[in-house]
Amino acid sequence: MAPFARRISLSAEIKKTPLHGIHVEEGGRMVPFAGWEMPVQYSGVLDEHTAVRTRAGMFDVSHMGEVEVRGPGALDYLQHVTSNDVSRLTPGRVQYSALTTPKGTFVDDLLVYRMFEGDYLLVINAANTPKDLAWLRTHAQGFDVRVEDVSDRYFQIAVQGPRAQEILQPLTPAVLPGIKYYAFERSKVAGVPALVSRTGYTGEDGFEIYGPWSEAEAIWRALREAGKPAGMIPAGLGARDTLRLEAKMALYGNDIDDTTTVYEADLGWIVKLEKGEFLGRAPLALQKAEGTARKLVGFETEGRAVARHGHPVLVEGVPSGSVTSGSFSPTLKKNIGLAYLPPGAAEPGTRFEVEIRGRRERAVVVPTPFYKRSR
Repeated sequence: MAPFARRISLSAEIKKTPLHGIHVEEGGRMVPFAGWEMPVQYSGVLDEHTAVRTRAGMFDVSHMGEVEVRGPGALDYLQHVTSNDVSRLTPGRVQYSALTTPKGTFVDDLLVYRMFEGDYLLVINAANTPKDLAWLRTHAQGFDVRVEDVSDRYFQIAVQGPRAQEILQPLTPAVLPGIKYYAFERSKVAGVPALVSRTGYTGEDGFEIYGPWSEAEAIWRALREAGKPAGMIPAGLGARDTLRLEAKMALYGNDIDDTTTVYEADLGWIVKLEKGEFLGRAPLALQKAEGTARKLVGFETEGRAVARHGHPVLVEGVPSGSVTSGSFSPTLKKNIGLAYLPPGAAEPGTRFEVEIRGRRERAVVVPTPFYKRSR
């Protein structure tokens, strides 16, 4: 896709996506988020969450960063800086992975798209874009590769929910049933060249659509109209957070960061030690062999109080870190959360305490994901 209009600045610090005007028009409550002004909700978090679980919701995620990695050395380079095995990707496939530090901790989590031979697209977290770019460029030395920030070329709209395919199919010639989970097709949406990816951050079936920055509003309006008969509504950051938490999808800055290793985060399935050397391989191999000192687990609180990010956690009365994410689950009608616990306290059924507003509330470790859609 060719370059389009640059991202619009709200101020020196806060930026707008190309859909900002539509969010205001739709009644979205706008808040600063990761350097962007974004809608936290429209009709309400509960309403939007339920729509995604039962029908469909649409999200503006144009604030995410995109990086092109191209050149004869692209594969070797990506094998060096990420934990997953990029060699397993064929054109048209996507991979969830981690940019790892030499300690095996997260620079960021990301999606890796293989476009063509020696041509990849990385999708990174909005708040981390400058940091990730600096890291990627520093570690590109010695590889025959070009790393380019193309975030200003793409909008990104997510259509998520059990009726997502039904809604999107009339707008694209892409045969959506043929696009597998974590696969994509270069096609058109509402006549506009776009990348249609069967990925998402909600735990539901759905698609993420990438297209020219200047065409975002036209695509949003086409999707909005197509989705009305199926009950699709716009959804904001609030619902996106409760949905991803129910699916135990990690949030950088809360559940993972440069102090947490990939194994500690219970994401060992994106570590492929057998592929050979990569940044952080040695400490991760040691953790694989000997175990970790802590593990990210899911829990439910037994009372009515909701555990939130930062609330202290106690195991047998001993302070043991804090809650990384927590919320009321609209789907399960329970209070759920994530926290790092010592190995001896990480098994389902183990009880511990969370300090909420000065009171110790009982909690129990439960299997995750909290919610898993029926297929």
